[in-house]
Amino acid sequence: MALLLAEADVKALLTMEDLIETMEIALAEFSSRAVTQPVRTVLQIGEGNAFYGLMPAYLPSRPALGTKLVTVFESNLERSLPTHLATIVLLDPETGTLLALMDGRYITEARTAAVSAVSVQYLARETASTLAIIGSGVQARSHLEAISRVRDVQEVRVWSPTRAHVNRFITDMSPHSEARILAAESRRAAVDGADIVVLVTSAKEPVVQSDWMADGAHICAVGACRPSQREMEAALVARGDLYVDSREAALVEAGDVVLAIKDGAIGPSHIKAELGEVVTGKAPRRNAEDRVTIFKSLGLAVEDVAAAHLVYERARERGVGQELRLD
Repeated sequence: MALLLAEADVKALLTMEDLIETMEIALAEFSSRAVTQPVRTVLQIGEGNAFYGLMPAYLPSRPALGTKLVTVFESNLERSLPTHLATIVLLDPETGTLLALMDGRYITEARTAAVSAVSVQYLARETASTLAIIGSGVQARSHLEAISRVRDVQEVRVWSPTRAHVNRFITDMSPHSEARILAAESRRAAVDGADIVVLVTSAKEPVVQSDWMADGAHICAVGACRPSQREMEAALVARGDLYVDSREAALVEAGDVVLAIKDGAIGPSHIKAELGEVVTGKAPRRNAEDRVTIFKSLGLAVEDVAAAHLVYERARERGVGQELRLD
C-alpha cells in the first residue's frame, strides 16, 4: 500500500546534513551517466509568469523511480501562497506501482540549497567566511542553513528590494545562526568583498555586475531558471569559471548561460564542468585562489527522486505517513 506524506512529514524525516550527502552522491551519479533523466518538460501557463514542469528520473543504484511535478506561479504572492509548489510521485522500479505521493515543496527548497552547499564545499575557498545573499525568501533561508554546514560563516549580508522582508529574515534567522547577519544598503554593498555570493531572486534582468565581485569569490546562481531570465550580467559569466549541474539543461534553460552566449560573451565550451564531474574527480576543484567561480543551478530530477527515496525509506522505518489506497 502506498504512503501519503505531507510537508510536515517530509521535514521531520530529512536533515540538511542528510541532503548535502545525498545530493553529492546524486550529482556524481548524474555526471557519471549512471541515471536516466531527460531534460525537464516545461509548459507556460496562460499569459502570466507561470510555469508547470515535469521532472522524471530513474536511479538504479538505490533503486528509485519517480517524477516531480512542479509549478512556479509568481502571482501566488498576492494570495499568500508559495510561488513554488511541488508534488513527488515515487514508483516501484520493479513493477511501476505507486509507492508514495509526497509534498515536494520542502524537498525542492532544501535540496536546492544542499546542492549549492556541495558547490561551496568543492569550489569556494577553504577560508571563505563572508556570505552575501541577494534575496530574502525561503531559498535565502535554506542557503544560509546549508552553506553554514560546509564553511565557517562569520558574516552574512542580505539585500532584497523590500527592506521589511530583509528585517524579517534577520529576525527569524539570527537565533539559528552563529554568524552576524546584517542588512545591506544595496546589492553592491552586499557583494563587496564577499567570499560567497548567493543569488536567489525572481529577477529577470541582472542583479549583480562583474566589477562588484571580488577576486576569488564563489557565486551560487539559483534564480533565473528560464532561458529569457538572468541574474548575472554577461561580463560576469565570461569572467568566472562556470560550473553547472547539467550541461544539456544549462544550454537550453539557463538564461545566465543562454543569453551570455547570445550576447557573444561566451560560447558553450565556457562551461568548465558539471558539478558532479568535480565531485567524482573527473574535473578539478578550484585551482586558483583569485579566480571567480560560478555554479549555475537549475535543479535536477535525480536530486528530487534521491531525496524522496530517502524520505520514503525513513517513513517506512518509523511508521510516518498515511496509507493511501487508489483501488
